[in-house]
Amino acid sequence: MERHAVIVAGFGFRTGAAPSSLRDAFAMACADCDSAGVTALAAPADKVAPLASLAAELSLPVIAVAPEALERVSTTTISPASIAARRTGSVAEAAALAAAGPGARLLAARRVSSDRMATCAIAQRIST
Repeated sequence: MERHAVIVAGFGFRTGAAPSSLRDAFAMACADCDSAGVTALAAPADKVAPLASLAAELSLPVIAVAPEALERVSTTTISPASIAARRTGSVAEAAALAAAGPGARLLAARRVSSDRMATCAIAQRIST
């Protein structure tokens, strides 16, 4: 039986975050793991549009994660701001884990862009 890895970079970001902020957060998260296999990007459903340029650069699809899916995910990082805004400890970690699917695990916990406008985490699920 052949096994496939689903590796998702999840994002959380402030309204008005520039594409450079998203790229920076992605690069920081990728430094923690082998990002060569990233298969998709993910963000809360109401905030996927800003990921379009990064997704095009990387030739990757964007997965829109429903608010209730974010809330159901237990995250390593606990941010009071994320809890207040999205009812999850880390939007980036929750988006990555929810989009990767059941049984996913974090490869890289939330990393924050230099300008503090975006976060990125990377999750993986092995499927058969």
